Amino acid sequence: MQALLTPNEMARADQAAMAAGHGGADLMEAAGLAVALTVLARWRRGPVVVLCGPGNNGGDGFVAARHLAEAGWPVTLALLGDLAALRGDAAHHAARWRGGVAPLTPAVLHGAAGVVDALFGAGLSRDIEGVARDTLEALAASGLPVCAVDVPSGVDGDSGQVRGVAAPADFTVTFFRKKPGHLLLPGRALCGELVLADIGIPGSVLAQVPPRAHENDPALWLARFPWPRVEGHKYARGHVLVVGGAVMTGAARLSAMGAARVGAGLVTVAAPASAWQVYAAALTSIMVQPLAHAGALDEVLADTRKNAIAIGPGAGVTALTRRHVLSALATGRAVVLDADAITAFAGQGECLFEAIRGPCVMTPHEGEFGRLFPGGGGKAERARAAAARSGAVVLLKGADTVIAAPDGRVVINANAPPELATGGSGDVLTGLIAGLLAQGMAPFDAAACAAWLHGEAARAFGPGLIAEDIPAQLPGVLRMLRDSPLPRRGIT
Repeated sequence: MQALLTPNEMARADQAAMAAGHGGADLMEAAGLAVALTVLARWRRGPVVVLCGPGNNGGDGFVAARHLAEAGWPVTLALLGDLAALRGDAAHHAARWRGGVAPLTPAVLHGAAGVVDALFGAGLSRDIEGVARDTLEALAASGLPVCAVDVPSGVDGDSGQVRGVAAPADFTVTFFRKKPGHLLLPGRALCGELVLADIGIPGSVLAQVPPRAHENDPALWLARFPWPRVEGHKYARGHVLVVGGAVMTGAARLSAMGAARVGAGLVTVAAPASAWQVYAAALTSIMVQPLAHAGALDEVLADTRKNAIAIGPGAGVTALTRRHVLSALATGRAVVLDADAITAFAGQGECLFEAIRGPCVMTPHEGEFGRLFPGGGGKAERARAAAARSGAVVLLKGADTVIAAPDGRVVINANAPPELATGGSGDVLTGLIAGLLAQGMAPFDAAACAAWLHGEAARAFGPGLIAEDIPAQLPGVLRMLRDSPLPRRGIT
């Protein structure tokens, strides 16, 4: 159920279902009925306007209108275009509608208590113009309750971007599987409550339409989570090395705490000798190793037991940071690159990418991402292209964090609350990823797992969150995961 289908993939799933004997008209009937039942369950009876477009989304609207009318609701149906121009299943269900059909104009909204938006579906390929744009702008300004069919009209189901205009919905009814645009911003904010309806498409069609993207969820990686084993010891649980800076010392300390809380057996912060006392005074269970000269990190890295390296938080955008990054990557061990470790290679991405020899996760926010990977496009596609180009797992941060692997897999994280927009929270995330890598989790799993844990810990804490609260909240989240009925491995 975590699979996300692009509009093109959803169309192929529809075709596969129909080839397996599920009629298109029957699927449309089930979709429209799901919309009507959702409206009946959420709104008080009153005048409803159903806005129908010229395609299959409009056909769903005709079905929904019919069922609402049969339930005794006053229904006005407005159509974009000519009734005679409808084709296929949409024409079939339009013929079953016994009410009038008004032309689409903003005026049809007058007197409505609620609106069903069935103008355009997720596969819209151009900006909305003309009377459709005028009507959606009027709908957005009206404050009326809105139920969107599949997506709010104007939202690109692939990227979540708005094609010219879109009216926000109170809830959106979609079918079979969610789409990336339901989770990516701004689409996610426009969808309101998302209702996923079963319309009879069998899950077996995913064998013919394998999804390339999923919504982040423990079901994707929990079976490979590195739970402590009864025969284990601290050295078996990995050793994270966090490379700290001389000035912004809090960043590396937050990363170190994240790595420790998520289960790394040992954590060491390697810090400039000038700041060693600051780190040592603030950290108890975490070791601090001074770097007395420019090449000192190479000496620290000679200890191969330090099997995961986190570098970037508070490091400074300097030549020394570049040197430290290249030294870490040269080991072939697992490396997490964040913040200054990314910005230090601005405009020189190929130098960085060529140095990646082992497992690597990069965790840029949009600004840092643009310094290595200029260009536009949807967030998921940009992250996927960046991972393929760099050879690293790319975790592109935000309220709609995207994790992409070099092989094309993508996970979209949707559990991050707005309270995570606070200084230092990304540093904790870096530590979480490094801690999971040290315990043997694969980079893509580690990044997805860390992003989910990060969001869940913040949600559990709630308002007033600061970065230091995230590691402290992790034990409760991990306890909940441990007790989950989902498949687990290594729990003793």
